[in-house]
Amino acid sequence: MTSFDADPCSYSRLEVDEEPPSCNGEESDEPPGTTVQLVAPRSVGRVSRPKRPRTRRPPASPRRTSSPRISPDRDPFSPSSDAARCPRISPQTRSFRRAFFPGVSDKDWNSWQWQLRNRFRTLSQLERVLVLSESERQAMSEGDTMLPASITPYYMSLVSPTDPGQPIRRTVVPTAHEFVRTAGEADDPLGEDHDSPVPGLVHRYPDRVLLLATDFCSSYCRYCTRSRVVGHGEIAPTGDRLERAFEYIRRTPSVRDVLLSGGDPLALSDDRLDWILTRLRRIPHVEVVRIGTKMPAVLPQRITPALCRMLRRHHPLWMSLHFIHPNECTPETLLACTRLANAGIPLGSQTVLLRGVNDDVDTMTHLVHRLLRMRVRPYYLYQCDPITGSSHFRTPVSKGLEIIEGLRGHTSGYAVPNYVIDAPGGGGKIPLQPDYLVGRDDDNLLLRNFRGDIYRYPDPLAAP
Repeated sequence: MTSFDADPCSYSRLEVDEEPPSCNGEESDEPPGTTVQLVAPRSVGRVSRPKRPRTRRPPASPRRTSSPRISPDRDPFSPSSDAARCPRISPQTRSFRRAFFPGVSDKDWNSWQWQLRNRFRTLSQLERVLVLSESERQAMSEGDTMLPASITPYYMSLVSPTDPGQPIRRTVVPTAHEFVRTAGEADDPLGEDHDSPVPGLVHRYPDRVLLLATDFCSSYCRYCTRSRVVGHGEIAPTGDRLERAFEYIRRTPSVRDVLLSGGDPLALSDDRLDWILTRLRRIPHVEVVRIGTKMPAVLPQRITPALCRMLRRHHPLWMSLHFIHPNECTPETLLACTRLANAGIPLGSQTVLLRGVNDDVDTMTHLVHRLLRMRVRPYYLYQCDPITGSSHFRTPVSKGLEIIEGLRGHTSGYAVPNYVIDAPGGGGKIPLQPDYLVGRDDDNLLLRNFRGDIYRYPDPLAAP
């Protein structure tokens, strides 16, 4: 059986080339109600007991006040785990830090600004921590016009240093496969540019719009649907561009739902994001605002108490997170999702089905179970879009149906995402399900359950 625990990678100890720039730390206090510790239940009421006479006792030895011993290898996703005794850093990340950032303080490592400044973006930087394959080296040497490479130090700590086939590594390290264009692929497969009335705004569905706040991500997924614009500086979070988008929404009263995406909106500063959300909240017919982000998976340090306090001011606010593999569910990610959930933000996960990454029932089962333990509802399982250079990631649609069938009935309904294809050319999301409706026998429908058994449901053809 495949293991989804963090691989105990053995990194060689290297010194940092130069001292990283200093960074002001974030506020450490949690927003109201935020805790990641499990609290023992309290008894209701107080039971009165007879008073006992006081007696003199010899002086007690000094009381031990040290924290309980925490095992660095304790799995926070084990059903029997106690969150108060689980580490806040995964063993693999700790090992990576010791090898490549030995002089970096906890304050800097846990600063999202420091993480952004120290991203791995060049061939020489990747060679410092990874044994590159020829395909990876070629992509980094010749891929100046493609989606840039960018990996935060935290997320790089989850990448195998020696195995190019490791699922997480395949999703962030470029390969020469991205140079191959196959039939049916396109730079804009979903036709977003066609449905864009103003720059950075997509209006496809009647009552909702997609607002691209920025084209910047802390880490770039190699299967990104918007690789034609992301990372190239074409969608800047400038006031003029965003004002045009706000004005379009204001004069389109049918829009009740705004999805803020990009790039990654959480790559913006708290003040800038607060300004955008405030402007949207001033539009009377905007009922719901959603934020699409991968930050909890690739840069959980971004989910600070200060950010959560700001977000609480803009409810009703929903958040779509992007997780693709159970190894992304770490103690750091658990803390990030706990903060968001305790700030009153409903969390849903959008997962892309990727060949060699998560295209089997066992992997997907582990992922959805860990998501639920982080209070994240598995929402969508996307068939990989036919973006240019993505053929090595795409699976047959039958594989997605097989995974849904392997989940349905074998785990709780909350853990089963909706399997969808975002139709090429702008057709929107089309849900797909295994065929549970077998046929009809007179006035009965023949239905197949998750075990393959056939059942009859009365459904007369003629109205009573």
